[in-house]
Parts: sequence; C-alpha cells; structure tokens
Amino acid sequence: MSRLLFVVLVALGTAGCGILYKQPIYQGNLIEKSAVEQLQVGMDKQQVVTLLGTPSIADPFHHQRWDYTATERTNRRGQTEVKNLTLWFENDALARWDGEYFAEQDKELSERMRRFGNLPKEKGNQRRR
Repeated sequence: MSRLLFVVLVALGTAGCGILYKQPIYQGNLIEKSAVEQLQVGMDKQQVVTLLGTPSIADPFHHQRWDYTATERTNRRGQTEVKNLTLWFENDALARWDGEYFAEQDKELSERMRRFGNLPKEKGNQRRR
C-alpha cells in the first residue's frame, strides 16, 4: 500500500511540473535594436533584407509593405504578446517604418541561438581534399 501511495505521489508531482513552469516561446523575426537604428530612408529592399532579414509577412497585394512580426509567450496561461514592425517602400526605396519589436529579448535570444545557427567553420576543422 505504501508503494502504491509513493507511486501516485511521484506521478502527481511530476505531472504538476507544467503548472509550475512553462518555457518561454518566441516566434517570428529576431530583430536587434542596432539593426533598426541603421535603417535609413532611401535604402533599397536588398539593403533592408541584409539588415533585418526577410519579412515574416510579404503581402502579395501590397508589394510596397513589409511586416516583421514576432510573438512572445512567457506565462503559464498561454497569453501571447504580438509586436509588429512595418516598413513601407516607395519605388522600391524605404520610405518609412513604424511599430515595435522585442528589442532586448530578441538580442538576448539571438545571442543564445547563435550557437545553433550557421557559424563560420574554425580553421582547424576544415576538410582537406
């Protein structure tokens, strides 16, 4: 009987872990504050892509508008915060931008995620042919 009670307590204890802690979930474009500060009116689309990456939403009906959307879920109830940075182009040149983004969280997250991305190879690890 005591073993059964122990097993039930362990099962209930481990099942409740999801109630106590849920890992934060970030989705969308990771935009660093320094990249947004480098935006200038008149930049072409290729320069913007180099700074910010490809937009998460490129509307086929509005070729002159790009949206960089990011979401963050950090609490247990599953509430999600959405931020959107919108760029407008005129004749394929950046005209203006408006909106918000997760500046500090994205910087911290992008620094942590660099170890999983496409990193340059170290000189000692190159293959010889």
